[in-house]
Amino acid sequence: MSEGSPENTEQLGSINKKIVAEGEELPAVTLKDGSKVQTGTVATMLRNVALYNAGERGEVEEQLKIAVPTLIKVGLFELFSVDEWINGQNPGRSLVGLYAKEYLGKQS
Repeated sequence: MSEGSPENTEQLGSINKKIVAEGEELPAVTLKDGSKVQTGTVATMLRNVALYNAGERGEVEEQLKIAVPTLIKVGLFELFSVDEWINGQNPGRSLVGLYAKEYLGKQS
């Protein structure tokens, strides 16, 4: 993991509320390298992938894109490579992989 908090950390706080009961808040946590990440991002991504697969677009797509820097930071694409995400049979998962590939391309 590289140092520095990922883009969109604060914005994810409001997005990730969709997976918790009303009035609950998910904290941002500080990793050992000093960066902060928003908790609940992976769970919210999984929910948004399911919504995308059910036909939702627009806001769900944007929320998936916003989550990518945090998903990279927490090592999700070390578990399964970006190409594995893209090449699977799950359209929502493929979309996340495409967003990650695009983001990583801009970083290099």
